[in-house]
Amino acid sequence: MSIPSFGVGTFRLQGQVVIDSVRNALDVGYRAVDTAQIYENEAEVGQAVEASGIARADLFLTTKIWVPNYGRAKLVPSLKDSLAKLRTDYVDLTLIHWPAPGNGVAIAEMMAGLMDAREQGLTRQIGISNFPIAETREAIAAVGKDAIATNQIELSPYLQNAALVDFLNQQGIPVTSYMTLAYGKVLKDPVIGQIAQRHNATPAQVALAWALQRGFAVIPSSTRRENLASNLLARDLRLTDADMAQIAALERNGREVSPEGLAAAWD
Repeated sequence: MSIPSFGVGTFRLQGQVVIDSVRNALDVGYRAVDTAQIYENEAEVGQAVEASGIARADLFLTTKIWVPNYGRAKLVPSLKDSLAKLRTDYVDLTLIHWPAPGNGVAIAEMMAGLMDAREQGLTRQIGISNFPIAETREAIAAVGKDAIATNQIELSPYLQNAALVDFLNQQGIPVTSYMTLAYGKVLKDPVIGQIAQRHNATPAQVALAWALQRGFAVIPSSTRRENLASNLLARDLRLTDADMAQIAALERNGREVSPEGLAAAWD
């Protein structure tokens, strides 16, 4: 089973804000929604999804397990709690949110817990998030590369993560890009702006199209319906080889997210 190339993210969105964002996203054509236990918005996401009236089979829901629930005995019960909040019997994808080295749970045990959840029908697919190469190797050793549906990592024109992306491509593990717009910083980039002008597109569409053309799935978020709709048009934007080369040159290791205690050593 493949994961959708375009979904809506819900990081940092709470309460009525996330309800409205998901409702608007589904209204304008999104069918994949990404959330996480630590976002504390699974219940609101579930409310918006249920109110949409869209058949569950037509939706792709992703959630992520948070650190206190990594132990094998805790992972499945925590996911059942997430399912209750999301008002569904299963999610399509469940990820380990961060490797969190030193948290007391080995990666092999986390992955075993995910496999338990999959075997019980609580999740259709499993994967990892924010895993560098060494930790991804541990996950592969635990469950095999074919069991890992994606590694969801921070990727933007300013952080292109070449070594990790190359490794994932070699292993055949699909990449999901989050923070593709670098908290909006790339929207002000003059190179991105020039490319956008040439294509009669928005800077956001250019950055998202860049990621899609690299073969990444994307999960941008927005609280504005018009931006949600506009972002979707990135699927129809084809950048030239020259455009892609210009964006490749923007790499500056511009990492936005690296929480102490959660992130392992980056490649």
